[in-house]
Amino acid sequence: MINAARLRGFKRFEEARFEFAPLTVLTGMNGSGKTSLLQAILLAKEAGATGPDALSLNGPFDLELGTAEDVLNWESSSPISIRLDGSGIEAAEWLLAVPTEDALYLDVQARPGLCLKAMSGEPRAFTYLSAERLGPRGYTAASPLPDSHIEVGVRGQFCAHVLAVLGDHPIEDPKRRHPLYAGTAPRLLKYEVEQWLSEMTRPIEVMGARLAGSAVAELQFRAPGSEWVKSTNMGFGLTYSLPIVLAGLIAETGGLVLVENPEAHLHPAGQSRMGVFLAWLAARGVQVVIETHSDHVINGIRRAVAEHGYLEPSMAVLHWFGADDERGERSHATLVIGETGSVSDWPKGFFDQYQIDVASLGRVRRGRRDG
Repeated sequence: MINAARLRGFKRFEEARFEFAPLTVLTGMNGSGKTSLLQAILLAKEAGATGPDALSLNGPFDLELGTAEDVLNWESSSPISIRLDGSGIEAAEWLLAVPTEDALYLDVQARPGLCLKAMSGEPRAFTYLSAERLGPRGYTAASPLPDSHIEVGVRGQFCAHVLAVLGDHPIEDPKRRHPLYAGTAPRLLKYEVEQWLSEMTRPIEVMGARLAGSAVAELQFRAPGSEWVKSTNMGFGLTYSLPIVLAGLIAETGGLVLVENPEAHLHPAGQSRMGVFLAWLAARGVQVVIETHSDHVINGIRRAVAEHGYLEPSMAVLHWFGADDERGERSHATLVIGETGSVSDWPKGFFDQYQIDVASLGRVRRGRRDG
């Protein structure tokens, strides 16, 4: 597990350290550094413990980082350092040198000899789901990987194929069974996925099938008791949530799941339940890192701690990235969740817009009444 990430000279971070936990939440203002932190982890994963000495800035994980000049902090000199402190190993550090300002790659100057499981290259030990996941599609590509290695893909593009291959296999790990079925006989992956999706959206069944002799697969949904329909007849909420649930349930113990905007296209109640799922998953041996703008996801996590008892408070950490102050200094706060779901601090801008809006409307009503 990653215990901390230390960045030097990468994008907006001249020097920064971020504590990680089984569940790490990145939230805050737009353009404040959340995505840059995720991108640093993705670059470290791509650089790996072995491999070519040139690290492309455009392409891997659908990244489009531009040139070496774009990723080198303007107050720093080469090389860029990405260091991950992990459990049971010494810090793993990657040094990435800038060959020329307009280069579309970085030179891997140094990489760790031993690495975290998430960075090891093992199947399903590292999953990244982009904010730009696939919406409803008639057909999607089949994965080119063998069945033992198949994963959902950066955009969730292989979900239909994963379900076709693994959907009828039971989940043997009792920790990965839905809380309603804890202590029961193993259930099929398909049923576990359907249970979580139904709680986030509406009662739903899902099926994936690879078309014989082709390189495509098809995803279908149905309400219980009704006819199967193509995913193009369903909403974006289902196809955006499916890869998160599916990736979490098949992830390797000790692995890492990174998700951008897990709340996308979900109703507020579904966003809250997504937060519960992610917290539940983090307590079951899979490290989860999310970037979110949703107070409903945060509240779902708080309920998972305080109401459901799925996650110990010490297993979650929240990083708030605020706007730069008048001196241009970065605003950052590390927050923790208490046993009752309380948050250790409430910095300005941390999901306070509801109170601001309600107070403004209250002043309007009082002004009209007084006038």
